[in-house]
Amino acid sequence: HVQLVESGGGSVQAGGSLRPSCAASGNLFRRASCMGWFRQAPGKEREAVAYSWSGITSYADAVKGRFTISQDNAKNTVTLQMNSLKPEDTALYYCAARPWYGGSCVGRYYGYWGQGTQVTVS
Repeated sequence: HVQLVESGGGSVQAGGSLRPSCAASGNLFRRASCMGWFRQAPGKEREAVAYSWSGITSYADAVKGRFTISQDNAKNTVTLQMNSLKPEDTALYYCAARPWYGGSCVGRYYGYWGQGTQVTVS
């Protein structure tokens, strides 16, 4: 059974930084995995923010150069360093995971999700 728990959201002013983290338990990290951060703003669809797998990272255009995803398999964590935050980054941020069987992790189906952590930028 895999569980993902996010923490580290919060409220900041525009231009500030936050570093939400996601802790995973279960068997997922005993094999290679795709990890992703997604977000959903009120009234909008959920969108992908960043992916990490096998030493590779991928970012949505809206966050490139400002956000960095990092995965620590030894600690079973994945973090999202968010810099130069903008009001439009305000959303509920979720981490998600799936086993990696090769190829890209972008746009794949993710079966494991955390409960979300709120990020508010004013």
